[in-house]
Amino acid sequence: MIPEFHAHTLDAPQMSVLLLGTAGVAILHTLAGPDHYLPFIFMGKARRWSVARTTFWTVLCGLGHVGSSVALALLGVMLGYGLERVQFIEGFRGNLAAWAMIAFGLVYLVWGLKRAARHRPHAHGHDHGHGETEGFRLTPWILFTIFVFGPCETMIPLVMYPAARGSWADVWIVVASFSVLTVGTMLVVVLLALQGIRLLPELQLSRYSHALAGGTVLLAGCAIQFLGL
Repeated sequence: MIPEFHAHTLDAPQMSVLLLGTAGVAILHTLAGPDHYLPFIFMGKARRWSVARTTFWTVLCGLGHVGSSVALALLGVMLGYGLERVQFIEGFRGNLAAWAMIAFGLVYLVWGLKRAARHRPHAHGHDHGHGETEGFRLTPWILFTIFVFGPCETMIPLVMYPAARGSWADVWIVVASFSVLTVGTMLVVVLLALQGIRLLPELQLSRYSHALAGGTVLLAGCAIQFLGL
């Protein structure tokens, strides 16, 4: 049965608990999932993204990640699906996303190793790599697609609880809070990590930066699939 739209909202104690739960889940879920930030840290470094570009792709992927789960949760409510059924669908999506990340990371790792072998530094010690001018130009869009398929299982009950009661104003408050905190946490971790990396001494491993990025994405995918992170 599709819930009717009306102006009813949850009472203050219920909403306070819901928002506290939303904040805790959003921040902990993001920090506990290395896939939320490691790909952007290593890929941003490898592809020499500016702060603005790193911010753009982190925010876009984060919104795609959250938005797809919001859409599924609301669709589940509209179709009268129970929480377990929606979470089952989320789990299936999660498997697809994890395997896609593993495959993408593996291919990118192999490409990065081949690229490193072709671009050996000369005796004067610098690499003639050209950043993003060759190969894998669609990498950020591939990552975005994977994030759209990646589920936010922990958010589903937070959205479905007020939606099932027709408290649509509360639904959008929860969605906005979860989105801002999730994407904000992703962005803070990514930018702080990149700033920290810039402060470290430059290692003679720059030609392996793409391989390291691919390996990191591969490990993040494996952590999701096999460790449940």
